[in-house]
Amino acid sequence: MFNLVDKKSHSRRIAFTLLLVVGCLSIMGHTNAAGGSGTDVHLELTVKDGLENWAIGVGLSILIVVYVLIIFETVHRTLAAAVGGLAAIIALNYFTNEPALSLKAVTTMIDWETIGLLLGMMVMVGVISHTGVFEWFAVEAYKKSEGSIWSLVVILCIVTAILSAFLDNVTTILLLTPVTIQLAKVLDLQPVPLLISEVLFSNIGGAATMIGDPPNIMIGSGLSESAIASAENGKYAELASDGVNFNDFIIEMAPGILMTVVPAFMLLKWMYRDEFSGKRIRDVAELESKYGIKDAKMLTTSGIILGLVILGFFLHPITHMPVSWIALGGAVFMLLATNRHDLEEPLEEVEWTTLLFFAGLFVLVHSLQYMGVINFIGEYVEKAIVWFPQGDGGIIRLTAAMLILLWVSAIASAFIDNIPYTATMIPIVLQISQGANVDLGPLIWALAFGACLGGNGTLIGASANVVMAGMSEEAGYPVSFTEFFRAGFPMMLLTTAIISLYMVLVYAVGGGGMMWKLVLVGISLLGIIYQVYRGKSKGKNLADSLVDNDYEELKDLASKKIQQVKSAVVGASEAE
Repeated sequence: MFNLVDKKSHSRRIAFTLLLVVGCLSIMGHTNAAGGSGTDVHLELTVKDGLENWAIGVGLSILIVVYVLIIFETVHRTLAAAVGGLAAIIALNYFTNEPALSLKAVTTMIDWETIGLLLGMMVMVGVISHTGVFEWFAVEAYKKSEGSIWSLVVILCIVTAILSAFLDNVTTILLLTPVTIQLAKVLDLQPVPLLISEVLFSNIGGAATMIGDPPNIMIGSGLSESAIASAENGKYAELASDGVNFNDFIIEMAPGILMTVVPAFMLLKWMYRDEFSGKRIRDVAELESKYGIKDAKMLTTSGIILGLVILGFFLHPITHMPVSWIALGGAVFMLLATNRHDLEEPLEEVEWTTLLFFAGLFVLVHSLQYMGVINFIGEYVEKAIVWFPQGDGGIIRLTAAMLILLWVSAIASAFIDNIPYTATMIPIVLQISQGANVDLGPLIWALAFGACLGGNGTLIGASANVVMAGMSEEAGYPVSFTEFFRAGFPMMLLTTAIISLYMVLVYAVGGGGMMWKLVLVGISLLGIIYQVYRGKSKGKNLADSLVDNDYEELKDLASKKIQQVKSAVVGASEAE
């Protein structure tokens, strides 16, 4: 060990330091959740008497200015987040009784679980990218699509959604973004529409399970039976029986997500009808010879380590080991096993600007939380719910509570990163359930659906979006806020509207029982089968069948009818 430290190799010193960091983290072992739970913020700050409204107004103003800078791309989004975080800290220092402008105070606002997860996965992706596996996968996807651009999009989106459900969407995007960029280069396509499509389906697929999206991980941790029973010294103990577990997410959320699949593909095809039409014909043999596996031994070693990391993600509900530790540990062991003498190449793949953006955003949002901005939103949500009468068996208020929380969460998560938003809303959901006398279960699922699907609304609504944009920009294909918004916001509106129908039928009409869930799953599956059947009967492939509609046929029929009328009018005129 001492010989390792004494050697002059800069790479070895970095590897040794990383190993020490992971070891220290493992020994400390005090934080809770994977993907960030918000529980690592230990500051006790109170706003000065008489300045509460001023603090909220200033906080909202800072948030609006940051979004203006990002939307109009006046400065880089990382710099905008840094400026916003700095302004929020200064404002917080002025409005609170306790001093907040210290390095210790600021660092407690950063969700290090998310930063650690991203850093570890970025390092591992950097190692694996040098094996050539991403290029190989791109060629395989092209072969399956048989040259059809839309078929390729469908393949990529389905793979992304499935992986996001059983890994998490940030990890999935880290793995698939290099594949997509390489594929776009090979086929001479613009990669940005492909990347946006993938990340939209990543957020949709990730909503189906507890481990698929950071907000779900946080909800599963913060609203479990034991967490509710111990929250605020037992204040909500009577609600503990409504706590959720790993299986509840699949049972309650997967049916709703299944309902969104075909409509989401239809909207995607309509939005990118020009970009996703036609074919790209390439010599498959030439592609296979040019884009094969470069280092099979490194791929085997790194693949085994990545597989163990993914297994650790799956075992999180049992081990409760934060995924950031798993990812960082996997990164260190992968570096030691494959690049112990040369770390420059894999470390070049780390998106430092993305990590800095997240750090600035966490500081900004947590500062707004301390200034009362997000609680201000929560209080108005509760007031809006209480305004509705209980009705027969409380159905009216329950329906209103679900829909209000769902849509507020979706829209707020689009404009405030859904990780800190969810962390803030978890205690507010308990407050709403108790204060408004509404069942807790449906409120939990409304928050989960809204936070996950709302992440599609803007470029900074979800971690996966920001990671994709950072990697795309690094490759020379920047993704603008407005370009993402044009596709993401309509997708968010469509999927949230479908989930609204799902929640009303299941929880208001069906009382939360299994019957309506099974009925809706059956209808969705039959709808997909029928959609594919009618498309196949017209000679279309599977991908085109998913989005098959009679629009073109009706358009052609209308055109023919108009032509016939014109001909008849011309004939009548000539006869006269």
